[in-house]
Amino acid sequence: MGIIGDNWFLDVRLKLRHFQLFLALDEHRNLHRAAAQLNMSQPAASKLLSDLEAKLGIRLFDRHPRGLTPNWYGEIMIRHAHSMLSALRHTGEELNALRGGNEGTVAVGTVMAPAVTLLTNAIEQVHRTRPRLKISVDVDVSKELVPRLLEGELDFAITRIPAGIDIERFVFEEIGEEELCFVCRDGHPLMGKTPLSLEKMAIYPWALQPAGTLMRQRVDSLFLHHQEEPPEQIVDTADLLLSLALVDKSDTITVTTRETADLLCTPQRFHVLPFSETLSVQPYGLVSLRHQRLSPGAAALMSTLREIIARNTP
Repeated sequence: MGIIGDNWFLDVRLKLRHFQLFLALDEHRNLHRAAAQLNMSQPAASKLLSDLEAKLGIRLFDRHPRGLTPNWYGEIMIRHAHSMLSALRHTGEELNALRGGNEGTVAVGTVMAPAVTLLTNAIEQVHRTRPRLKISVDVDVSKELVPRLLEGELDFAITRIPAGIDIERFVFEEIGEEELCFVCRDGHPLMGKTPLSLEKMAIYPWALQPAGTLMRQRVDSLFLHHQEEPPEQIVDTADLLLSLALVDKSDTITVTTRETADLLCTPQRFHVLPFSETLSVQPYGLVSLRHQRLSPGAAALMSTLREIIARNTP
């Protein structure tokens, strides 16, 4: 086929069935099992894939005795197949929502702190004028949210762009940093003891976000900077409620955002341990795909978020 032109998908007669086959092959790495998942015969699936590769003039999958493995070209097709099928599912959801008397759907991802006040305020404000807009919110860490945005599962996210991902694919509108704090239970042995050192805190159990997350990296770097050994007993969890339950029932210490602590940590049960340094992680922001056209509902929610951010910016 040579150089792929703008209308290549018409030239090769790309079908929805191709996208479904790409995802099935990515899951199973075996043509027989992928065909069975799609209720196709193996010869029919093989012909569908081979005909497309012949028209493209590109091998998408490397064949070997035990199955198939996508090469770089195949990985591109699989990635965009995820986006295409996700977009089609969202289209159906929006059509059903409108037909059912709603005003469309919005799927938003967010890291913890913005979900506490920023996003909840925006949702409340949008529902005043669009009471039947269906909004779903997923709270997670950045490295989980951004791939879901790329695959079309989310309309936009309030997050960071992790290292190693091409930032040119996104529009990033900075909001601010998250201030972190140490939280313990009421009556913890460290309460009232100053100055508070990492060495004193490290002898107790900790509940922290998993290794590799930004909040965990900030805590790890803090111990490294002060040349202190990190806690020996750490429970890795991204679930804040589990962390607070451990804190409530033991001498466990956890780290969360100051905004979250102010909302959830009642003085009768929890306390923020004083620390001499201000801890924060890199800025988060509104993140959307550069060439994506938002639905009216998603555009309304993002516009409201921008207004709230502008009002709160000094």
